[in-house]
Amino acid sequence: MNLRKATVLSVFAAAITLPGLSFATSEWHPSNGEAGFTYHPDHVKSTKTRAEARAELEAARKDGTLALMQRGAPLPPKATGPGKTREQVISELLNETPQERRARMHMHSGS
Repeated sequence: MNLRKATVLSVFAAAITLPGLSFATSEWHPSNGEAGFTYHPDHVKSTKTRAEARAELEAARKDGTLALMQRGAPLPPKATGPGKTREQVISELLNETPQERRARMHMHSGS
């Protein structure tokens, strides 16, 4: 067997086997069944402790996000603080420098 044929065969063998090896550490594995995959949650390594996970669960129960997630509803955005009044926004626009105005116009127009 010459060197070229041996190289082609080894590359071909690697191309076939490497994708299958990548599933070893994932929680989803391909199968020949009707679903096409099987679920193995014990293959996942978590960085959270049990206490941290329970605390997050309890916080989600208290603020109502757990009920929304169980129903598949979108979560409401988190409030980041008090918003600005209309007068504050208008005064910011009137008092901006020409450089700030160009930067704002560039950001919104994309040109």
